[in-house]
Amino acid sequence: MGWLQQLVNTYDTCFGAMQFVNNPLPPISHTPQQAHIEIVLDALGNFLRASIIQKEETLIPATEQSANRSGTKPPPHPLCDKVQYVAADYSANGDSKPSFHAKFLKILGAWCGSSFAHPKAQAVLDYVRRGSVVADLVREKVLFLDAHGKLCTEWEDARTKPEIFRLLAGGKGEQDQGSAFIRWRVEIAGDKESAVWLDTALQAAWVQFNATQMQWKGLCMATGETDVVLTANHPKRLRHPGDRAKLISSNDESGFTFRGLFTDTTGDQACSIGYDASQKAHLALRWLIGRQAFRNGDQVVVSWAINGEKIPDLMVDTFALFGLEDAPAELGYRGDAGQLYALALKKKIAGCKAKLSLEDKVIIMALDAATTGRMAITFYREFGGPEFLDRIEMWHGQYAWHQKFGNERKFFGAPAPRDIAEAAYGPRVDERLRKACVERLLPCIVDGQPVPRDLVESTFRRTTRRIGLEIWEWEKTLGVACALFRGYSEQLKKGKYAMALENDRTTRDYLFGRLWAIAEHLEQRALFYAGEKRDTHSAKLMQRFADHPCDTWRQITLALTPSKSRLRSRSPGYLHQLEQKIDEIVALFQAGDFIDDRKLSGEFLLGFHCQRAKLHEFKTTTTIETEMEETE
Repeated sequence: MGWLQQLVNTYDTCFGAMQFVNNPLPPISHTPQQAHIEIVLDALGNFLRASIIQKEETLIPATEQSANRSGTKPPPHPLCDKVQYVAADYSANGDSKPSFHAKFLKILGAWCGSSFAHPKAQAVLDYVRRGSVVADLVREKVLFLDAHGKLCTEWEDARTKPEIFRLLAGGKGEQDQGSAFIRWRVEIAGDKESAVWLDTALQAAWVQFNATQMQWKGLCMATGETDVVLTANHPKRLRHPGDRAKLISSNDESGFTFRGLFTDTTGDQACSIGYDASQKAHLALRWLIGRQAFRNGDQVVVSWAINGEKIPDLMVDTFALFGLEDAPAELGYRGDAGQLYALALKKKIAGCKAKLSLEDKVIIMALDAATTGRMAITFYREFGGPEFLDRIEMWHGQYAWHQKFGNERKFFGAPAPRDIAEAAYGPRVDERLRKACVERLLPCIVDGQPVPRDLVESTFRRTTRRIGLEIWEWEKTLGVACALFRGYSEQLKKGKYAMALENDRTTRDYLFGRLWAIAEHLEQRALFYAGEKRDTHSAKLMQRFADHPCDTWRQITLALTPSKSRLRSRSPGYLHQLEQKIDEIVALFQAGDFIDDRKLSGEFLLGFHCQRAKLHEFKTTTTIETEMEETE
């Protein structure tokens, strides 16, 4: 029950905190609902006006049963509800569906008759007792009757269809106006807040009254408290308003969940949880998911500090981690082997550490649902604040590389899990595979585990299959593949690579990568002079080169002959420099490495990327010629 305890602690810390005034935690005994109609009353419950609203989420008072209602006879909410519940004249004007107005009046009347009554709730009660809700809404042209005086279920002319029909869901062209959800405003002289869903005094009054209606007490296994009100109905709608999956649930007397050691089927023998603890934990989780969660279909990953302080998002890339407003200019390629990037990252993390102490816990939780009714916690970790930040710094440090996600998104740093999944399996990756990939990457980011080898290999293979990929997609995949191989090698102690060209590195795969970059650059320069736009031989043969480097190098050498001839006539000095560089790199191979035709590893891409970045420092002919003159 650790996750429940931490969510309860989060609720107690953040509820009413000033930093969340624009997005506050909701009170317990309340649930969000999509409202369609807003009715305005005066202090005496007289009808003033009504209007359609665009399915706005509204926080309404709810009982333990109504918050999770379902079935053919769902219990009413105590204040705001559907027309079918609040309108006494629904039976006369509605269809064959039953009215639950009597049950609605009973619970609202009990609240208003208690010592916890509130004048706005009393105004609503006075109004609905008059039995004119449907009539008033028809007169205001909010609801519509057919020729028989019944609420319409369909509208033939789509051009003149009323707004209420555009908002309500319905199958086979039919829509039930009785299912339209009503919320209230009560205008009282001297009261600035007329909306009942925003009135904190009304919310507190309902919480106090609702507490008096629950009698089942016992041990709360989440908090350890005894003789507290317990609950067997736990909230749903955690990930979105239509979410029916629950984290805690049990079958009723007709189910088959509890057998064996248990003597009944209610579920309380297996786990008893206090009503307040359940409400606080689920409300806090819903609030956290709504404001800061990573979403991948139905999969949700959320991380937070219990003290309410803002922490780095572990599911974003380094560009988003720094933010557009404070991303340092030194994150671009400067040939500094990444020192400036490392310093900028340490400075960023140090600023976060100043707000978190060892006692401040950070929680990471991943949720997913295999069915519509059951949800599982697929990943859960607790850290001290500084430890969590160290893990984030390690991930963004070890798996950093030059990334190019389009012309406006170039940066030094680590890719996001979503980008890694797309680099490994393609942008149209199946949702299940994407979920599995994100789930596998969580321990790598949070626990410091190496990235799975198959992801490293898959990104490498997709990068070498260059033909068939758009230029932007290939550039993105290349950066991700380099980042994964660099971090993977460093974590397994197989090598440590700088983020700039290492002229003294003599490993076979790195040198082959450098050669391939020069060959491609030479051909691209020749095509530029000729005014041609086509794929280079290097791009076409990249996959073959990764599988058979020695044999393919001989092939590409012959294919470069026309490009060399063209470059010799336009810029002979620059061609001489490139040929000299090729000879220097070949001379760095250890004995037997150059003729070794074994497959290349991801290190090939590191050498290729770094050498290419070095060559691209000279982008125009003028710059190239100036460089030649200075060299000569």
